[in-house]
Amino acid sequence: MAHPILRALLGALSFSLLAAASAAPMAPVRTVEGISEYRLPNGLQVLLAPDASKPTTTVNVTYRVGSKHENYGETGMAHLLEHLIFKGTPKHPNVWAEFAKRGLAANGTTWFDRTNYYASFSANPDTLKWYLGWQADAMVNSFIAKKDLDTEMTVVRNEMEMGENSPGNIVFERLFATMFQWHNYAKSTIGARTDVENVDIGRLQAFYKLHYQPDNATLIVTGKFDPAQTLGWIQASFGPLKKPAKPRPKLYTLDPVQDGERSVTVRRTGGTPSATVAYHVPASSHPDYAAVELITTLMTEPPAGRLHKRLVEELKTASGVSGFSAALAEPSALLLGADAQPGGDPEALGKALLQVVEGVAAQPFTQAELDRAKTRWLNRWEKLFGDPQQVGTALSEAIASGDWRLFFLLRDRVKAATLADVNRVAAERLLPANRTLALYVPTDKPVRAPKPEAVDVAAQIQTFVPQAALASVAAFDTAPAAIERATQRVSLPNGARLVMLAKPTRGNQVHGTLTLRFGNLAALKGQRSTTDLLAALLDKGTTALDRQQLRDRLDALKMELGVRDSTAGVSLGWTTTREHAAEATALVLHLLREPRLDAATLEEVRAQFITGIDAMKSEPENIASNTLNRLRSAHPEGDPRNERTFEGTRADLQAVTLEGVKRAHASLYGPQALTLSLVGDFDAKAVQAAVEKGVANWTGALAHERLPQPFQDFPAADVRQATPDKQNATFLAAVSVPLNDMDPQYAALLLADYILGSNTDSRLWVRIREREGLSYGTWSYVDWNSFEAASTWVFGAIFAPQNRPRVEKALKEEFARALKDGFTAQELTNAKRALLNYRALGRAQDGGLAGSLAQQSYLGRTMARTAEVDAQIEAATLQQVNEALRRHLRLDALQIVWAGDFKDEATGAK
Repeated sequence: MAHPILRALLGALSFSLLAAASAAPMAPVRTVEGISEYRLPNGLQVLLAPDASKPTTTVNVTYRVGSKHENYGETGMAHLLEHLIFKGTPKHPNVWAEFAKRGLAANGTTWFDRTNYYASFSANPDTLKWYLGWQADAMVNSFIAKKDLDTEMTVVRNEMEMGENSPGNIVFERLFATMFQWHNYAKSTIGARTDVENVDIGRLQAFYKLHYQPDNATLIVTGKFDPAQTLGWIQASFGPLKKPAKPRPKLYTLDPVQDGERSVTVRRTGGTPSATVAYHVPASSHPDYAAVELITTLMTEPPAGRLHKRLVEELKTASGVSGFSAALAEPSALLLGADAQPGGDPEALGKALLQVVEGVAAQPFTQAELDRAKTRWLNRWEKLFGDPQQVGTALSEAIASGDWRLFFLLRDRVKAATLADVNRVAAERLLPANRTLALYVPTDKPVRAPKPEAVDVAAQIQTFVPQAALASVAAFDTAPAAIERATQRVSLPNGARLVMLAKPTRGNQVHGTLTLRFGNLAALKGQRSTTDLLAALLDKGTTALDRQQLRDRLDALKMELGVRDSTAGVSLGWTTTREHAAEATALVLHLLREPRLDAATLEEVRAQFITGIDAMKSEPENIASNTLNRLRSAHPEGDPRNERTFEGTRADLQAVTLEGVKRAHASLYGPQALTLSLVGDFDAKAVQAAVEKGVANWTGALAHERLPQPFQDFPAADVRQATPDKQNATFLAAVSVPLNDMDPQYAALLLADYILGSNTDSRLWVRIREREGLSYGTWSYVDWNSFEAASTWVFGAIFAPQNRPRVEKALKEEFARALKDGFTAQELTNAKRALLNYRALGRAQDGGLAGSLAQQSYLGRTMARTAEVDAQIEAATLQQVNEALRRHLRLDALQIVWAGDFKDEATGAK
């Protein structure tokens, strides 16, 4: 037997020779619109989509295995494997810890047709090389061990219980289970509880060995990377893996044509009354599937969507509508639903829903409706394709459907869809005999939908002609000093601030953020619900544009717009493209200055808010959050800083009047505390001119005065809130911290929090999530105050109610251990590296960067502060971090809330 050192040298030598032997460049199979396909001899498909416009890299590995591949007794097996892959290999035994050290934002997802693993990180060749090596190792060498299954079992079951707490999730599961008789789409990806709890480790290992093979996987690398160098690493890591000699079984089961109406009723505690209808539709590779996507938009998109217009605006029986077309490899489903107004009748809502949906046969869609739907769908597609981090995920879904080029083929089919095509598909599919909602009714001459059919994807692809690839974009340096040099700041005479960072982006994308802070303590007293509803009305029309005209204008400018309200302000975020940047900015200012405030729309948004409140008040997460915030609120009723009860918020919403909303807009909205920030590819002079014109002659009646948030040391508390019939529970805790984000201890406490609870290698995560498998998620963070020395340290976890004593024990022991022994030098080294990587990754996200620049402008800071914090993190000593921990983690001052159904706690059952 060779000496151990000799064996190691021989092993290294043989690997080096193998890597060298496989280092010859792989010739691309094809290149489509900037994406190049390669294939290794072992069958691994590789897609490379280089894009240096953002200094981030994203890697997706998609396996063509999902819940549809599970046999009897194996439901949930694909999802279990997704979890166990992260338990490591002999070479990589601590995967989550390695991710945390390198600052990877990583996870996995399982769906009917595929399992996908992805990671995004600040572009770094060493990180990319390491991650590719881990993925290759995980493909064939993962432990899939009984001991890991035992601990992860409760984590998966906790995830299952989270889903069972959601009425919407349960309705989705029951619909699919009712509409599919034989196909495995009928079975939820999470699996049957008995299968998950009793899975045989031998069968699970066999499932892994059968499906986790190079010829059953596609590796996708997007973002900033060196293609030639990356191909070499892929060959070195994946090339040695053998192609299995035995082929995997081919699936062929299809459901027969549905022959009558089906129905299902779900009764659960909490939630909002709703009605959902589902119809069988073709696979996503079928030529008719483009029409299905468009029908979803035609039915649901406000304000022109037929369901929205009829149920929300005219009948006022629904607070909102939704739609989902499942893009699957085999004949799939179209779901259309509506949430009832508070106290509404779901049966009556269902009847109204069916009248609209199945009324298309008598009242076909019009060309104007179709043109709007196409524009909306294609705008979203362009936005997705312009983001390197989303492209990989989108390609994963196309791969699962049969070929990655389906991603582009569907776009082309949507563009080419005719009104006749869309109305034909609607007439064939939106039929009583093809729906799942109502009871079966015998019919002499039933009308049947076309029978399901398999699709020859290769034949479909033959007619596909790729478009030209997007132009390459120069790399952007996200170092704070580089960002500062590229940033322009403009102060306008009436107090508004403009921050601009012009840079090249893929697809000429632009991200904008506008933040308006308003009012003072006296003016905002009793006005929280009024300002909330006012914010919700901003994107519902203006004095010059009705709601549909505004929607059409947003689509014409390729804008995706979001509005978010806060206690004393409102923020608008949007994306657009270079050619529309100035016009889009002008439109946002127009929305802010001249919203169309009408009674009908106010009632619509009021109903939506109340529906949301009614849905939240039975959920453990929301109850725990509200209870904790009320424990930590010392403000009187009516004070805008006061935390209201659900009932109080509901009553306040009911009391808001249109006249009050108009008064609030006239008195509170002004430019004095307005900050507007843009990041992306735009003409800075044109944008500045648009802003100057947009705020000209605009004066607010009331100057903004920030609401003070002085330090308050609240008494300790330990409260339990009952949430009957909820199979998941929530823990939340908080303690006051007498610091702000400019304090010399800021970096030290950031690091202490990171090590203790805010990452996937933290003390709390490893103990509660990994080692004991008690929780699907545990976390901590510091809610930093930027003004007063008054921040809050928050801790949380979700878990099965019967495990509450074990979760409490673990929390107490880990807190005590940290306070007694402190952290280690290695933990600090790992935390510094990861935290700096995460901060760099954050600066690479244009939308987030726009928000950060706007916040800096309001605070009177620049990127120099960001660089200063990075330096402080790098320089922090172990003594400083441990001192910050011991000074501010005051266990005797914690306010703790447990929310759940704890009736079975005494059993200690898992």
